[in-house]
Amino acid sequence: MSEHSSQDIDALIEMMAKLPGLGPRSARRAVLHMIRKRALLLTPLADLMQSVAVSARECLNCGNIGTSDICGICASEKRATGMLCVVEDVADLWAMERTGVFKGRYHVLGGTLSALDSVGPEQLRIPKLIDRVDSEGISEVILALNATVDGQTTAHYIADQLEGRVQLSSLAQGVPIGGELDYLDEGTITAALNARKQI
Repeated sequence: MSEHSSQDIDALIEMMAKLPGLGPRSARRAVLHMIRKRALLLTPLADLMQSVAVSARECLNCGNIGTSDICGICASEKRATGMLCVVEDVADLWAMERTGVFKGRYHVLGGTLSALDSVGPEQLRIPKLIDRVDSEGISEVILALNATVDGQTTAHYIADQLEGRVQLSSLAQGVPIGGELDYLDEGTITAALNARKQI
């Protein structure tokens, strides 16, 4: 193998190592596996990556990622139009969709408010959210933000902006199904205790 070819492989390993969940060793194993299964994995993957690089775009309405200007969720007539689930990023939207439980529409903020990182409402899709509530006849907004300090700060800010305009709710927080108290952090136990209900 020529030195140039080896440099290409090394560059591919370095690029793969930048992906979430892959370090240099995992990237090296993945690249070697793809090279060994070139016809089955590497060539189709390269073709698909090229296709996605050209066609992927952000939904103009909700911020989801798809291959058209309006994503399939926003375009679907089967989705409940009065409910809007607000999430931090597209990965959260996809996680919600995997459950198959929520039948409304979504709004992706693109992050959370953060004074340390100079991220204010204008850097997120909060103004667009307020416009959607006013223009789309939304009756309920579900704040499905992560239970972090920035996530909760963002949820409080949005709740203040939408107070009196729409019914607001948030996801329940606390002990997960199958969770053991000994393995949970103090914040999770506190949230579970505060959200307790009668049995």
